[in-house]
Amino acid sequence: MTCAGDTGGRPPGQYGRGVSAGRPLLRGRGALVTGREHGGLIGRSGRFACDIVVIGGCGHVGLPLAIAFADRGARVAIYDVSDEAIETVNSCRMPFSEPGAELPLRRAVTAGRLMASADPGIVAAAEHVVVVVSSIDEHAGHRPGSIKSALAECSGQFRDGQILILRSTVTPGTTAVAEKMIASRGIDVDVAFCPERIAEGEAMTELYELPQIVASRTASGLERASRLFSMLTPQLIPMTVEEAELAKLFTNAWRYIKFAAANQFFMIASDLGLDYERIRQGLVRDYPRAADLAPAGFAAGPCLLKDTAGLARANAGFTLGRAAISVNQGLPGYLTDRLAVRYDLAGMRVGVLGMAFKGGSDDTRSSLAYLLADLLAARAREVLCTDPLVTTDPDLLPLQDVLDRADLLIIGAPHPQYRDLRTDKPVIDIWNLLRQGVLT
Repeated sequence: MTCAGDTGGRPPGQYGRGVSAGRPLLRGRGALVTGREHGGLIGRSGRFACDIVVIGGCGHVGLPLAIAFADRGARVAIYDVSDEAIETVNSCRMPFSEPGAELPLRRAVTAGRLMASADPGIVAAAEHVVVVVSSIDEHAGHRPGSIKSALAECSGQFRDGQILILRSTVTPGTTAVAEKMIASRGIDVDVAFCPERIAEGEAMTELYELPQIVASRTASGLERASRLFSMLTPQLIPMTVEEAELAKLFTNAWRYIKFAAANQFFMIASDLGLDYERIRQGLVRDYPRAADLAPAGFAAGPCLLKDTAGLARANAGFTLGRAAISVNQGLPGYLTDRLAVRYDLAGMRVGVLGMAFKGGSDDTRSSLAYLLADLLAARAREVLCTDPLVTTDPDLLPLQDVLDRADLLIIGAPHPQYRDLRTDKPVIDIWNLLRQGVLT
């Protein structure tokens, strides 16, 4: 992992162009220091109290980014509407699990380089305004209103000399909407689109290692965004705004489509009474053209589905994306139907092990394990759910209770804690976590 050491993986003093490492943003943990001069990121920061503000910055995208910039020496503020998350961050604690983030968070808050606030006035204090509010969801597709609402809420705080950077996934044209909003207010603010590219759980490594796409319609905006993100990674990929918007959507849609192909193959093999994983392992062995064929499993979480749905909503011809959604979202129903044929579910208690959307995570957003549990609840005598990492669901039971009471077990999320599971109960394991095949 990077972020080992006080400079987030770089040698001491290498914070990026012109950033001073020891200048405090805060006195204590609550008050922004104003009027402080330093060299700044690009020579304008003497006009601002801090370098960067992240709007919506207490979440899975914004907080790792804020921590990474602060750990590289920038003065960073977070604007968020969740009082609970703000208090947690200002207390040097993570509101969610992200490996490698807690130590640099503690360093940054203690040093006065990072703070969170519910006061929108903090937006006016920063030169770089980074927005991580998404304009896409898996149900409505494109929602430019969410970006417009976030910008409208803070528009009174925008000042000449700032740069607005959209960070979350957007559909084509959303950056243009932001540009028009800024222009209508008659202020001198550059606009850029620099999409996040991290995987949850890998943020504090990938923010420093992955190339960063940067896009702006103006030379000034492109130069300023490039200089900002060069603090984190040396490799930048300039694109036009519309190219960058599509690049992010294509990335997640392509990944989602690959998972759909694997899950469709799993269903075909299962219908024929064959083990998809045995077939997959045989065909990928020493055969590079099939090396990227994925195992079966729930393709879920807050990004892949919504980005594929957003692209499909923006482009009616994206039938491949719609088919992928049908396959991946249909997998829990397929499993339930298969189990209903094989077992007398009406008389059985079914245990679902793992409710997060992926293994090793505490995040339940868009988790298909919950859809599976809901579908099973209509057919089984009782459904018992457990997860060793999720802390937000009060209905979850201890693992041992589920193992003792359930007649049938299903691995909903392939947490490492289940890898050495020992039980005499039948286990449905489409992930092949137990290395016994995936035949259902």
